[in-house]
Amino acid sequence: MNILFATAEAVPFCKTGGLGDVCGSLPGEVAKLGHRPTVILPAFRQTLNAGQPIEPTGIFFEIPIGQKQVTGQLLRSLMPGTEVPVYLVEQNDYFDRPELYWEDGEDYRDNCERFTFFCRAVLEAIPLLDLQTDLIHCHDWCAALIPAYLKTLYHERPPFDGIASLYTIHNLAYQGNFWHWDMALTGIDWKYFNWRQMEFYGNLNFMKSGIAFADAISTVSPTYAREIMRPPLSCGLEGTLQHRRNDLFGILNGADYSDWNPSADRFLGEYTYDVSSYEVGKPACKAALQKLMGLPARADVPLLASVGRLADQKGFDLIARVMQQWAEQNVDAQWVILGTGDPKYHQVLGQLAADHPQKMAVRLEFSNELAHQIEAGADMFLMPSQYEPCGLNQLYSLKYGAVPVVRATGGLADTVVDTQPETLAAGTATGFNFSEYTALALSDTLHRACEAYADKTVWKQVVETGMKQDWSWSQSARRYIEVYDQTRARSRQEVLH
Repeated sequence: MNILFATAEAVPFCKTGGLGDVCGSLPGEVAKLGHRPTVILPAFRQTLNAGQPIEPTGIFFEIPIGQKQVTGQLLRSLMPGTEVPVYLVEQNDYFDRPELYWEDGEDYRDNCERFTFFCRAVLEAIPLLDLQTDLIHCHDWCAALIPAYLKTLYHERPPFDGIASLYTIHNLAYQGNFWHWDMALTGIDWKYFNWRQMEFYGNLNFMKSGIAFADAISTVSPTYAREIMRPPLSCGLEGTLQHRRNDLFGILNGADYSDWNPSADRFLGEYTYDVSSYEVGKPACKAALQKLMGLPARADVPLLASVGRLADQKGFDLIARVMQQWAEQNVDAQWVILGTGDPKYHQVLGQLAADHPQKMAVRLEFSNELAHQIEAGADMFLMPSQYEPCGLNQLYSLKYGAVPVVRATGGLADTVVDTQPETLAAGTATGFNFSEYTALALSDTLHRACEAYADKTVWKQVVETGMKQDWSWSQSARRYIEVYDQTRARSRQEVLH
């Protein structure tokens, strides 16, 4: 099967979040299963400066955007370590900018125009490159017009008439919502600007368009697929999603164990470990992390960590409140936080670390090396998210023996089994879950985790059960292949009828 991945992000070319990890890993896994993936993404400045070998193809094209014709060209590269071709849509007026989607906290005003061009460029590239595409896997709002184009402007036009589309929602909160007059930029007939297809409270909505027109829809965990069917996580699209509920699949993302594996982690130096040696390796990593972060080197105290975007969605309001409460109550625990985000959390977390340097260390930055070292050195990893479509850090934490403490939402609920007497007896406990989004619920769950930490037999079981689990991309890729096959069959049936 020839599968075309249309995405704005793919590691190592460019990334702002989990979308980049997925599209950097999944195509290679699909290739291992005997299929022929191709990736197309915009030639952002970040993409061109990523240090990957890129060459021109000599292929130029012209696309109508509203009343004007816009020229672009295709560049070529490869996914590192694979034979998967990557094509970059170069159009410097649209993509040669400091950031991908926004700058100084403001979205680029012409985002609709930029990604309309990208969606049409993906389709125009198919005959220009003779890709023989069977299915286009479209990712998030930036690629969401592609299914709409396949059913409108490109309908019944070879080679597009035989191409199926799968649309994947990575985060429903980011929809690509634009002024209604921007509909004219797309070239799609205004008759499709209606409440069932492309219109959303008077605006043009890319995400809704992808959901309405795709042959099938997926999202990044089974629980998130259920959660987005109703408010608040439906973000206003519950009607459209419920209409397509029989075409919606939840497929968990995978972990890239070539990068996130404590037995071969280049950032751990001599302290690498696996499930058979973590009782030596992990304490060494913990001591190294405590030294690096300026915390007392204590083996007996639980070290709690969180890495990520400092935002309400990630539960940092709860984390900050519990850190403050535990400091006031003199609870014997250490905290390590790494990340950037909302300035209010920079201020609050920075002040907590300054006030309690023996218990708290905060780095307001992004460091891939330090993120790996924190996973290796932490006893517990906190993800008390308001919502989490899939989450990847909890998967890394399981492999590193950093027991996850999570709110039971989205992919967190699907991947972390709460430690209870019955799950310990069944040998399935891998972490600690709570449901109510309150600081009290997080604090109570952390106290429960610390009690388990003090019981060496229980803690050893929980850590080892988590480390032995396989959340690799190979399993997810097989599930995607099943969905690709079903989607193509669905598309062919539609053509026949």
